[in-house]
Amino acid sequence: MTEAVSTQRKKIHPHKFTLWVGIGSIIMMFAGLTSAYIVKGSMGNFPTIKMPQLFYYSTAVILISSFTMQWSLKAFKERGMQQYRRLLTVTMILGVGFIAMQLIAFSQLWESGTKLKGATGSGQFLYVIFGLHAVHVLGGVIALIIMFIKAFSARIRNYNPVPVEVMSTYWHFVDLLWVYLFVFFLFKS
Repeated sequence: MTEAVSTQRKKIHPHKFTLWVGIGSIIMMFAGLTSAYIVKGSMGNFPTIKMPQLFYYSTAVILISSFTMQWSLKAFKERGMQQYRRLLTVTMILGVGFIAMQLIAFSQLWESGTKLKGATGSGQFLYVIFGLHAVHVLGGVIALIIMFIKAFSARIRNYNPVPVEVMSTYWHFVDLLWVYLFVFFLFKS
Protein backbone atom coordinates (compact mmCIF):
# COMPACT_ATOMS: atom_id res chain seq x y z
CA MET A 1 0.00 0.00 0.00
CA THR A 2 2.73 2.50 0.90
CA GLU A 3 4.56 1.73 -2.34
CA ALA A 4 1.46 2.68 -4.36
CA VAL A 5 1.11 5.94 -2.42
CA SER A 6 4.81 6.68 -2.92
CA THR A 7 4.51 6.07 -6.67
CA GLN A 8 1.43 8.29 -6.84
CA ARG A 9 3.25 11.17 -5.12
CA LYS A 10 6.13 11.03 -7.62
CA LYS A 11 3.84 11.73 -10.57
CA ILE A 12 3.77 15.24 -11.91
CA HIS A 13 0.41 17.00 -12.06
CA PRO A 14 -0.91 17.19 -15.65
CA HIS A 15 -1.12 21.01 -15.53
CA LYS A 16 2.50 21.26 -14.43
CA PHE A 17 3.56 18.80 -17.13
CA THR A 18 1.72 20.82 -19.77
CA LEU A 19 3.33 24.01 -18.50
CA TRP A 20 6.82 22.51 -18.76
CA VAL A 21 6.14 21.27 -22.29
CA GLY A 22 4.97 24.77 -23.19
CA ILE A 23 8.02 26.36 -21.56
CA GLY A 24 10.27 24.00 -23.51
CA SER A 25 8.56 25.04 -26.74
CA ILE A 26 8.88 28.73 -25.90
CA ILE A 27 12.58 28.29 -25.07
CA MET A 28 13.16 26.60 -28.42
CA MET A 29 11.33 29.40 -30.24
CA PHE A 30 13.36 32.16 -28.58
CA ALA A 31 16.61 30.21 -28.97
CA GLY A 32 15.89 29.94 -32.69
CA LEU A 33 15.06 33.64 -32.99
CA THR A 34 18.12 34.82 -31.07
CA SER A 35 20.31 32.40 -33.04
CA ALA A 36 18.91 33.80 -36.28
CA TYR A 37 19.69 37.30 -35.00
CA ILE A 38 23.31 36.26 -34.34
CA VAL A 39 23.66 34.72 -37.83
CA LYS A 40 22.06 37.71 -39.54
CA GLY A 41 24.15 40.12 -37.47
CA SER A 42 27.40 38.35 -38.41
CA MET A 43 26.72 39.19 -42.06
CA GLY A 44 27.53 42.79 -41.28
CA ASN A 45 25.62 46.02 -41.87
CA PHE A 46 23.66 45.60 -38.63
CA PRO A 47 23.26 49.01 -36.99
CA THR A 48 23.63 49.36 -33.25
CA ILE A 49 20.41 49.94 -31.41
CA LYS A 50 20.41 52.14 -28.35
CA MET A 51 18.08 50.65 -25.77
CA PRO A 52 15.70 53.12 -24.11
CA GLN A 53 16.38 53.72 -20.43
CA LEU A 54 12.85 52.56 -19.68
CA PHE A 55 13.89 48.97 -20.51
CA TYR A 56 16.17 49.04 -17.45
CA TYR A 57 13.31 50.19 -15.24
CA SER A 58 10.90 47.62 -16.67
CA THR A 59 13.50 44.94 -15.93
CA ALA A 60 13.52 46.00 -12.29
CA VAL A 61 9.72 45.97 -12.24
CA ILE A 62 9.45 42.43 -13.60
CA LEU A 63 12.15 41.19 -11.22
CA ILE A 64 10.28 42.67 -8.26
CA SER A 65 7.06 41.09 -9.53
CA SER A 66 8.76 37.70 -9.49
CA PHE A 67 9.47 38.15 -5.79
CA THR A 68 5.91 39.22 -5.03
CA MET A 69 4.60 36.22 -6.99
CA GLN A 70 6.80 33.86 -4.98
CA TRP A 71 5.72 35.45 -1.70
CA SER A 72 2.08 35.15 -2.75
CA LEU A 73 2.59 31.43 -3.42
CA LYS A 74 4.14 31.04 0.02
CA ALA A 75 1.23 32.93 1.61
CA PHE A 76 -1.28 30.76 -0.24
CA LYS A 77 0.38 27.54 0.91
CA GLU A 78 0.34 28.85 4.49
CA ARG A 79 -3.34 29.78 4.01
CA GLY A 80 -2.65 33.44 4.64
CA MET A 81 -5.34 34.48 2.21
CA GLN A 82 -5.25 38.20 2.99
CA GLN A 83 -1.50 38.28 2.37
CA TYR A 84 -1.95 36.13 -0.75
CA ARG A 85 -4.54 38.53 -2.14
CA ARG A 86 -2.38 41.59 -1.43
CA LEU A 87 0.74 40.07 -3.00
CA LEU A 88 -1.19 38.75 -6.00
CA THR A 89 -2.64 42.23 -6.50
CA VAL A 90 0.83 43.79 -6.34
CA THR A 91 2.15 41.20 -8.81
CA MET A 92 -0.70 41.94 -11.19
CA ILE A 93 -0.13 45.71 -10.95
CA LEU A 94 3.59 45.24 -11.55
CA GLY A 95 2.83 43.05 -14.57
CA VAL A 96 0.56 45.71 -16.03
CA GLY A 97 3.23 48.31 -15.23
CA PHE A 98 5.83 46.23 -17.06
CA ILE A 99 3.64 46.06 -20.15
CA ALA A 100 2.96 49.82 -20.03
CA MET A 101 6.67 50.56 -19.69
CA GLN A 102 7.42 48.24 -22.61
CA LEU A 103 4.89 50.03 -24.81
CA ILE A 104 6.42 53.40 -23.98
CA ALA A 105 9.96 52.09 -24.53
CA PHE A 106 8.99 50.64 -27.90
CA SER A 107 7.47 53.93 -28.94
CA GLN A 108 10.78 55.57 -27.95
CA LEU A 109 12.62 53.01 -30.10
CA TRP A 110 10.31 53.79 -32.98
CA GLU A 111 10.84 57.54 -32.53
CA SER A 112 14.62 57.01 -32.52
CA GLY A 113 14.44 55.46 -35.99
CA THR A 114 14.37 51.73 -35.26
CA LYS A 115 11.62 50.68 -37.66
CA LEU A 116 10.16 47.41 -38.89
CA LYS A 117 11.39 48.06 -42.40
CA GLY A 118 14.96 48.30 -43.54
CA ALA A 119 17.56 46.31 -45.38
CA THR A 120 19.37 44.97 -42.31
CA GLY A 121 16.46 43.47 -40.44
CA SER A 122 17.69 44.49 -36.99
CA GLY A 123 14.48 46.36 -36.20
CA GLN A 124 12.35 43.47 -37.37
CA PHE A 125 14.21 41.04 -35.12
CA LEU A 126 13.95 43.37 -32.16
CA TYR A 127 10.23 43.97 -32.54
CA VAL A 128 9.40 40.33 -33.26
CA ILE A 129 11.43 38.93 -30.37
CA PHE A 130 10.38 41.53 -27.80
CA GLY A 131 6.83 41.51 -29.16
CA LEU A 132 6.55 37.75 -28.71
CA HIS A 133 7.78 38.13 -25.16
CA ALA A 134 5.18 40.84 -24.56
CA VAL A 135 2.45 38.47 -25.77
CA HIS A 136 3.63 35.86 -23.25
CA VAL A 137 3.68 38.44 -20.45
CA LEU A 138 0.21 39.62 -21.48
CA GLY A 139 -1.00 36.02 -21.22
CA GLY A 140 0.51 35.87 -17.74
CA VAL A 141 -1.20 39.11 -16.73
CA ILE A 142 -4.54 37.77 -17.98
CA ALA A 143 -3.98 34.63 -15.89
CA LEU A 144 -3.12 36.85 -12.90
CA ILE A 145 -6.35 38.79 -13.41
CA ILE A 146 -8.32 35.53 -13.43
CA MET A 147 -6.54 34.41 -10.25
CA PHE A 148 -7.22 37.84 -8.73
CA ILE A 149 -10.95 37.51 -9.44
CA LYS A 150 -11.00 34.01 -7.97
CA ALA A 151 -9.02 35.14 -4.90
CA PHE A 152 -11.60 37.82 -4.10
CA SER A 153 -14.67 35.77 -5.02
CA ALA A 154 -16.83 34.88 -2.05
CA ARG A 155 -18.17 31.79 -3.83
CA ILE A 156 -14.83 30.12 -4.56
CA ARG A 157 -12.95 28.68 -1.60
CA ASN A 158 -10.46 26.33 -3.19
CA TYR A 159 -7.15 25.75 -1.43
CA ASN A 160 -5.60 23.69 -4.21
CA PRO A 161 -2.05 25.09 -4.61
CA VAL A 162 -1.52 23.71 -8.14
CA PRO A 163 -2.92 26.71 -10.08
CA VAL A 164 -0.88 29.11 -7.96
CA GLU A 165 2.25 26.96 -8.41
CA VAL A 166 1.71 26.81 -12.17
CA MET A 167 1.20 30.58 -12.35
CA SER A 168 4.27 31.19 -10.19
CA THR A 169 6.43 28.97 -12.39
CA TYR A 170 5.16 30.63 -15.56
CA TRP A 171 5.68 34.12 -14.14
CA HIS A 172 9.25 33.32 -13.09
CA PHE A 173 9.84 31.93 -16.56
CA VAL A 174 8.69 35.07 -18.41
CA ASP A 175 10.78 37.07 -15.94
CA LEU A 176 13.94 35.09 -16.68
CA LEU A 177 13.15 35.13 -20.39
CA TRP A 178 12.96 38.92 -20.33
CA VAL A 179 16.29 39.16 -18.49
CA TYR A 180 17.88 36.84 -21.08
CA LEU A 181 16.48 38.82 -24.02
CA PHE A 182 17.41 42.17 -22.53
CA VAL A 183 20.99 41.10 -21.77
CA PHE A 184 21.22 39.45 -25.20
CA PHE A 185 20.28 42.65 -27.01
CA LEU A 186 22.50 44.76 -24.77
CA PHE A 187 25.52 42.75 -25.83
CA LYS A 188 24.47 42.24 -29.46
CA SER A 189 23.38 45.82 -30.19
